[in-house]
Amino acid sequence: MTTTSNRLRRRGAMLFGGLGSVVGFLAFVEFTSGVLQGYYTPLLTDLARHLGVNDADVNWLEGSQLMLSALVVPALSKLGDQVGHRMVLIWSTAVTLAASIALVVAPEFWISLVAWALQGFYVVWLPLEIALIYVRASAREEHQENQEHQENQEDPAPDRGTPGPAALTRRAAALLVGALEVGAIAGALAAGALVDTMDVQAVLAVPAIVVGLCLVAIILGVEETPGVSPANFRLRDFDLPGLAWVTLALVLIMGALFVVRGTGMAPDRPGLWLAVLMLGAGAAALRRFVAVERAHPDPLIDVRMFTDPALWPVFATAGLFGVSVLGAQAPLSTFARTDPGVYGYGLGTTGFQTSLIIGIYLISMVIGALLLPTVSRWTTPRLALLFASLAVAVGFALFLPFHETIGQVIANMVVVGLGSGALVASLPAAAAAAAPPEQTGVATGLTNSVKTVGGAVASCVFGLALATTAFAGAPDAASAGLVEGGTAGSFSGYVTVWIVCSLTALVSAVLLLFVPKRAFA
Repeated sequence: MTTTSNRLRRRGAMLFGGLGSVVGFLAFVEFTSGVLQGYYTPLLTDLARHLGVNDADVNWLEGSQLMLSALVVPALSKLGDQVGHRMVLIWSTAVTLAASIALVVAPEFWISLVAWALQGFYVVWLPLEIALIYVRASAREEHQENQEHQENQEDPAPDRGTPGPAALTRRAAALLVGALEVGAIAGALAAGALVDTMDVQAVLAVPAIVVGLCLVAIILGVEETPGVSPANFRLRDFDLPGLAWVTLALVLIMGALFVVRGTGMAPDRPGLWLAVLMLGAGAAALRRFVAVERAHPDPLIDVRMFTDPALWPVFATAGLFGVSVLGAQAPLSTFARTDPGVYGYGLGTTGFQTSLIIGIYLISMVIGALLLPTVSRWTTPRLALLFASLAVAVGFALFLPFHETIGQVIANMVVVGLGSGALVASLPAAAAAAAPPEQTGVATGLTNSVKTVGGAVASCVFGLALATTAFAGAPDAASAGLVEGGTAGSFSGYVTVWIVCSLTALVSAVLLLFVPKRAFA
């Protein structure tokens, strides 16, 4: 046992330059993040029944969390640079833990909606971890060089067995992302297996336990970023006005969609005009946010990058891609769980069968990401991304004629997953390559934020599309004109989801033609 342990330590030192234990603890953090991302998707129909709402309403859970995530990543990432990445990692994990516990005991849908949104704080974990590893690796290299100088060594050279900061960060990032994917697959399979045999409330307690262990791992195994102290933080230097304006804008836009959900879209409904006013106010707040960010010396979001001719096609592609990769998760899960014997559509799968479909989809995403370099060499990087976007478009289009059996849905999801995996892996790199050298990190973060906003808006819109009352009765209930009712989303709503996801992927393929060549270097 001791020999094996020593061998693992030597291997970790060779790969991660003495930071092996930290990377190991952070890998567990990302495994937890993956569990959160994969665990709830097979449970959405059961969660809707538990909360007493329709399937369409779970889209609002996804939308609220994605919208908060779009705000959390830039704000907390910047705060981590100023007060310490470990400290912000602990804060965000504590909020995620509290939200996970609240989901277990929440008595009403509205409380679950707030808790679900706050649980989205976990999205900042990976950016904080990457920054922490890079800064610590750089500090370690600088310390070693200073020691060599003090020992009067001529022409000191770094230990060839120890990777430099950039190489170490790349290796660590690959391990962290791998742990995230493993966690997502494990979470989906575990949730599907548990929900068929346990009470929903007990099943919901599992993520809270895992996040609690994650918080302990961070406190015990992760040290603070060198050279960063909360004492050096000055609140006046933080872009609070920008954060306030963008928050107001997104809340107004989301609120308008929520008003439409509650009152309908008929012209004679007062809710429609209230929603229009809220959208207008949201647009005005967004315009004010842009003005504030342009004037701020250290803005929360560098809005000038959205006017860069080399970057706007990448950002637009990321936003459109978010529609399918993030916004369509809930509808795909609830469609699979819908009983065709009652509603005339759906697959009627159990929780475990749904988790298998999701697991196969996640595996196909991993394969798509791994195949991207090979396809790029065979063709060109631009064509590889075009093929990926077209795969997403074709996969969702296949749902229109083929959605009646589990095999058909899995085949569609594999096609979508291959394309989605390639896009997930390549869009941040394309943004970093297209951006000026001093703004690569900002461009990469904005790509993720824009994708998240696209998914958030899509989740809300899809919720409206699915909210059309479904028919409760035999498979021919709709044609028979039976009484409307039931809890499933409408079939026309699912068709809308598939069409929108297919069309946005096609537009993404067109936009990729405008991305400059240097983004594919």
